[in-house]
Amino acid sequence: MATKPFPIDPKLTAIAIAYRNPDIALIADDVLPRTPVDEEFKYLTYEKGQGFTVPDTRVGRKSVPNEVDFNAAEVIDRVNDYGLDDLVPNRDIKADNQGINPIQMAVQFLTNLVNLDREQRVAALVFNNTSFAAANRVTLSGTSQWSDQASSDPIKAIGDALDVPVMRPNIATFGQQTWTALRRHPKIVQAVFGTAQGAGMVSRQQFADLFELQAVYVGQGFVNSAKKGQTVALQRVWGKHAAFLYRDRASGPQQGATFGFTAQFGDKIAGMIDEPTIGLDGAVRVRSGERLKELVTATDLGYFFENAVA
Repeated sequence: MATKPFPIDPKLTAIAIAYRNPDIALIADDVLPRTPVDEEFKYLTYEKGQGFTVPDTRVGRKSVPNEVDFNAAEVIDRVNDYGLDDLVPNRDIKADNQGINPIQMAVQFLTNLVNLDREQRVAALVFNNTSFAAANRVTLSGTSQWSDQASSDPIKAIGDALDVPVMRPNIATFGQQTWTALRRHPKIVQAVFGTAQGAGMVSRQQFADLFELQAVYVGQGFVNSAKKGQTVALQRVWGKHAAFLYRDRASGPQQGATFGFTAQFGDKIAGMIDEPTIGLDGAVRVRSGERLKELVTATDLGYFFENAVA
C-alpha cells in the first residue's frame, strides 16, 4: 500500500503530533547572538594589553602629553549558506488534506532541521577546549566532577573560575545533564537557601543570583546520531560540560568585546519553485535556509569545564 506524506484521519484533524525540539530547548541565539553583516565582512581583534597598560599620564605645564598607539588586527571572513529542500508532489497539494497545508508543513520541518544544525554547530564551537585560552579551561574527573555530590565543590570551582577571565563572565551555559546534577548539588542548595539541608533543587534565577550572572542557559535539545535507515539513536546536542562566558549583545565586528557572536547576512529564507519533471503531476520544491558564520573572537573571555559531570 502506498504511503502518503500527509495521511489524514478525519477524527484527528485537530491534532498534529510531530516530534521535534521545542524552541525553548535551543539556546544558540542566546549563547552566540546574531549580528547583521555583509556577505563578506571584517572584524577587528586587539591585543588585550593595550587596554590594561597604563602609560605616564602626567603633563607638565608646557610639555606635550605622552602618545599611545592602538593597533588592531583585521580579520576577513564570510558567511556560509545553510539550507534544506523538500519535494511536495502536486497531487498531495491538490488533495483534500483536512486543513493541513503540505507546503507550510514542509517549511516548518525544514526550518526546524536548519535550526537544529545551527544548534549543533554552536554547541561544538562553545563546548570545545580550543575555543578557550589555556588558562581558562579545565577537565574534571573523578571526585572533582559535580556528579560526585559528596566530594566535589562546585561553589569553589565556579567562584574561582569566574575570577580568571579579564572580563568577568556574565552568562552560564550548561548541557542538560550538567545542570540537573548541579542544581541539586548539596553545596549549591545550601548556599542558595542558607541552611544545612542536603536535598532540594535551585532554579536558574537562584543560581544566577548566587554567582552574580545575568542569565543561565541550558541546552536541552536532542539530535539523532544514527545514519539514515538505521535505528534512531537520540543524544543531547550539548554535552556534559559547562561554560561561563562574557557576552555583550551590543558588540559587533567593529566594536566592543564579547566571547563570540554569529555573523548573519540577510534574513532567513523560505520559498518554493515548481518542479514539473517530478512525478506524474509535477511537484513543488520547498526551501528553507539562512546565511551565517559562528565565531569565537575572544578566547580569554570565558571559562570552560570539560566533563563537568560523569
